[in-house]
Amino acid sequence: MADLPYVTIDGSQGEGGGQILRSALAIAAVAGQPIFVDKIRSGRKKPGLMRQHLTAVRAIAEICDAELSGASPGSQSLSFTPKTVQPGAYEFRIGTAGSVTLVLQTILPALLTASGPSTVILEGGTHNPWAPPFDFLKHAWLPLVNRMGPQVTVELQEYGFFPAGGGRMILHVQPAPLLCGFDLPARGELLNRNVSILISNLPRSIATREARRIAGKLQWESVEIQQVSSAGPGNLVLAQLQYQHVTEVFTGFGRLGVSAEHVVQEVVRQVRRYLVTDAPVGEYLADQILLPLGLSAAAACAGANRKAGGTFRTLRLSRHSTTHLQLLQALLPISISVKSDSEPGVEVVTIGPRNPGN
Repeated sequence: MADLPYVTIDGSQGEGGGQILRSALAIAAVAGQPIFVDKIRSGRKKPGLMRQHLTAVRAIAEICDAELSGASPGSQSLSFTPKTVQPGAYEFRIGTAGSVTLVLQTILPALLTASGPSTVILEGGTHNPWAPPFDFLKHAWLPLVNRMGPQVTVELQEYGFFPAGGGRMILHVQPAPLLCGFDLPARGELLNRNVSILISNLPRSIATREARRIAGKLQWESVEIQQVSSAGPGNLVLAQLQYQHVTEVFTGFGRLGVSAEHVVQEVVRQVRRYLVTDAPVGEYLADQILLPLGLSAAAACAGANRKAGGTFRTLRLSRHSTTHLQLLQALLPISISVKSDSEPGVEVVTIGPRNPGN
């Protein structure tokens, strides 16, 4: 593996955020591909590696015994030379409210097809406005990952809201030899819909106002307030739609200077945008399933009798997702097509093995 030439990744491409670095590291670890990432997070107000990015870098480096250069605060370039993925028991602490879910998404792809099971403890922010919250991972994303063959479960032991952090979650991974792809053309029957409002170290009246407001806006049967324990204050409104083939989770974070009514309106806007079409995959979930489907398609050369890659219908891809697609095509032997669906506002994404003749 170490004999492969380095591939250079431009971290400023597209939206120029941390997703480029995380996905590049995840793919490199799985493929044993040395990479050099330059201009890291150049599209952000504070470019370079921050604490949560460093935790992700060091975590994946430990898991695949990689050689690292440039892994320091503020660094805008990094070289990463992976070796063999080592399953086992790991523990990683961010030390701030930086998102543990983003660290998880960096290390999980390598563990999905490792030679044995793994358990990972992650400490930091579990509910952060700039990352998928724990609930999205558990209910929306991981069920689709598990459809691909591995069995992954997560446990939330401590809530960690921004800015205090202090959260703790445990990841259990039972790997599969290869990832099987899937198609997701339709939602299927609606099985359940509910709203949960999380409140910690703040007046319960905030959650009560949110509950009353969202009940009036969505007119759903179930709205529940959960008083939770955490190191600092926190408030989150979660709306969940569970269908036969997919579950979507929509979130709004309470924050200083933003009214409860505004937080609710953020969630309602997301739900209504999703419901105006019949596409099964929402904007954020689309971005999250690109990498595992890409890895499934890339492994087609193994010759196994399985589905490689897949096709799904989604709302129009975000700039974040189109940047992600460009990176996947640069690092993996796959082809990706994005076409307009017959339904306005919906796109069809197909990921498959690259035709050797192309």
